[in-house]
Amino acid sequence: MRSRTSIWFECKVKYEKVQEDGLQKQVVEQYVVNALSFSEAEARITEEMSKYINTAFEVVDVKKAPYKEVFFAEDGTSERWYKVKLDFITLDEKSEKEKRSRVIYLVNASNLNSAMKNTDDVLSGTMIDYDAASITDTKLLDVFEFEKDPQPEYD
Repeated sequence: MRSRTSIWFECKVKYEKVQEDGLQKQVVEQYVVNALSFSEAEARITEEMSKYINTAFEVVDVKKAPYKEVFFAEDGTSERWYKVKLDFITLDEKSEKEKRSRVIYLVNASNLNSAMKNTDDVLSGTMIDYDAASITDTKLLDVFEFEKDPQPEYD
């Protein structure tokens, strides 16, 4: 697993899609991009979707996503995305009371069990205790990371 911390935005794209029966149907699909602002997120999803959609489309919603990190499966076989909510448990030294902090991750996995396993794998190097508060399937179709253009090579 590879993880990426960034500012994430959920984007909805509306367009006419040809169905398996050959009929066209208006669909709204959800994606995630990393960006620094709403306008950059809209520009990024427009650029990404123009590679895949040959007809007119509209970005109908852009909202800031709650994900602290996104965990990407390296094997390329996991096409689903799961929202994993964890409660990190710390002990307040003064009051000696347990304190819980909720963190939300977006995890690439093939099913619910592998989503939790992938999360455990990424967090196995940490010393903090945590409980899984919830794991839910999302309707996200893909996550687009910002890729820096490679630096030109000079002779």
